[in-house]
Amino acid sequence: MDTGTPRSDTADLRARWHATVSAAGAPADRDPEPYADRLLAAWAEPQRRYHTTAHLADVLARIDVLAPHAADPAAVRLAAWFHDAVYRPDRSENEERSAALAERALPELGIDPARTAEVARLVRLTVTHDPAPGDTDGEALCDADLAVLAGAPDAYAAYAAAVRAEYGFVPDDAFRTGRAAVLRQLLDLPRLYRTPYGAEHWEAPARANLAAELADLTGRGI
Repeated sequence: MDTGTPRSDTADLRARWHATVSAAGAPADRDPEPYADRLLAAWAEPQRRYHTTAHLADVLARIDVLAPHAADPAAVRLAAWFHDAVYRPDRSENEERSAALAERALPELGIDPARTAEVARLVRLTVTHDPAPGDTDGEALCDADLAVLAGAPDAYAAYAAAVRAEYGFVPDDAFRTGRAAVLRQLLDLPRLYRTPYGAEHWEAPARANLAAELADLTGRGI
């Protein structure tokens, strides 16, 4: 099945999952592998073009960079696994359903209630990507999720094309109008990134990419 987006190495992702579950405090007698199977199958569903295992791997790699900023890196990594585990591009409740999935799965793995609640809170935060001041876990997850905006121009173009492919059921004019509105909302934010690393390394290139895409869209007659 060719989805148009390269898939990451699932063996590496499985190893990461096992390490994260262990770091989060799962008892040794709980087998994390069935949960890896289910999550990786969800991230590989055919309707996905951007929200794929490649995106999951990218977010986890960015969290590796931002982990020193987080209060609970294990919770942030678990939230990355669940944040788009339920994804339908024509639905608005993806984050809520993904958080509910975490709330069911993590207790089965033996993750304690406080960390489970934190993971679910972080997943729900990706609706707005607007963590409160001092929410270092939220800042780390949201910055990692939005780091794609700061890619090199060719990588950003591939990201934008993958997003368009996910919304292939939307007519061109409607997509351009909606996408332009999203880009304007992002550009109007005082800060895209809340971590010191993100602000230093990602803010300027992300704004340049967003502005270039918006100019391209509006140049077509919006």
